[in-house]
Amino acid sequence: MVEMLRERELTVAFITRFLMERGFDVTRQGVERALRRLAKAGLVETRVGNNGRKHYRLAR
Repeated sequence: MVEMLRERELTVAFITRFLMERGFDVTRQGVERALRRLAKAGLVETRVGNNGRKHYRLAR
């Protein structure tokens, strides 16, 4: 997940889809939970985009 966020800012839906395409059995809720933990640890930043969805990127 962190490798994908190095490339660009992504939403939970995109991260979930990309992980499923790579063969991981994940749910949107599981991805959201993991991203929240990473954000709490200071590794990931979040922002709300114009469409009202959360976008995640690596902390700088």
